[in-house]
Amino acid sequence: MLSARPELTDLLSDRYQSVRGLTLSLIADLQPEDTVVQSMPDVSPTKWHLAHVTWFFERFVLEPHLENYTRYDDQYHYLFNSYYYTAGTMHARPKRGLLSRPTLAGVLDYRSYVDAAMLQLLQTRGDDEKVGQVTTLGLNHEQQHQELLLTDIKHVFSCNPLQPAVRASLPVPADAPPSTYSYSDGASGIHRVGMDGGGFRFDNETPRHDALLHAHQIGNRLVTNAEYREFIKDGGYSTSELWLSDGWAVLQEHGWQRPLYWDESLETEFTLGGTREIVDSAPVCHVSYYEADAFARWAGARLPTEFEWELAASEKAVAGNLLDAGFWHPVPDGGSQLFGDVWEWTSSSYAPYPGFRPLAGSLGEYNGKFMCNQMTVRGGSCVTSADHVRASYRSFFYPDARWQFLGFRLAKDGNE
Repeated sequence: MLSARPELTDLLSDRYQSVRGLTLSLIADLQPEDTVVQSMPDVSPTKWHLAHVTWFFERFVLEPHLENYTRYDDQYHYLFNSYYYTAGTMHARPKRGLLSRPTLAGVLDYRSYVDAAMLQLLQTRGDDEKVGQVTTLGLNHEQQHQELLLTDIKHVFSCNPLQPAVRASLPVPADAPPSTYSYSDGASGIHRVGMDGGGFRFDNETPRHDALLHAHQIGNRLVTNAEYREFIKDGGYSTSELWLSDGWAVLQEHGWQRPLYWDESLETEFTLGGTREIVDSAPVCHVSYYEADAFARWAGARLPTEFEWELAASEKAVAGNLLDAGFWHPVPDGGSQLFGDVWEWTSSSYAPYPGFRPLAGSLGEYNGKFMCNQMTVRGGSCVTSADHVRASYRSFFYPDARWQFLGFRLAKDGNE
């Protein structure tokens, strides 16, 4: 077998080690006991995230492509499969917190075993197109789980009466008056949206296609904590006519009165850095689609469609990094907060683009089968990897989801 070209294998190997190393750095301040807790069915234990992304490389890269590869443990194939039914059965998602074994140390040994095999494969077949494609998908998959790991451990710690910080050293962003909320004319007519070439993209971003946009205006920035507090004080959570029927039913069922993690005083909130005073000018965060939609009605506006958002974002520079120090970006004159602060709810159902084709085989389960009963979000958040935030990037959540870093901006019909 011919050796792979060094410049290709080294580049992919370096990226592999960088992404995998970052995952471990995110748990540096956690104790083993922290990594096993599951606080609700949507949350997965930290330890499970560490093992699942490792299983992905083992199942979809090593087993098909590394000759004579031996699984670390056959039982892990059942324990750490997530939702790939064509790859086999899996442990029930709501019961992941019952997996006290394998231990955290055992999971880290599993990661080391798979890492050694992956580096062996990349040094010999790193320029193989198929190996490169599925490895790159695996790395982007791990970056998505880095984000989930942080959102999940935040929820776990919020349920602890001690209110521990995930990372106490995170600085508190300075409060500053936000720019006046204003609207500008958005693109209208037929425009190309989505992504085909020019780098990595998930299959749900494809194919690039024409979309019709009607005359509209889009907000210059995200809605702030202070603005959302006014909605609460004005009876937003008790005014049924502001709410979609399903949203009002969820509100009554769960007793929502404020964003997730806000204290009853409306003055403090739980953050990755522990309990802190709410920064008035920061984007409101951890609100559901139903809450965002109700606020928009209260404000005499609506939520933008995903393509209105994409066209507005297509000319803007990307800002923000995983665990960005400030968690949000003050809006300068002409700013937009389109990337790297909070995932932005849109009014668009999560659906396939015209001509969408999922990936072949089990990897086709990655995105396509979730295109039902969920809403599209755009922009990435303060815990999204910087190289993931792009105008075409799409994620999706059920409309009652709040534990993710979810916020919104406003839009209006017509042009002035």
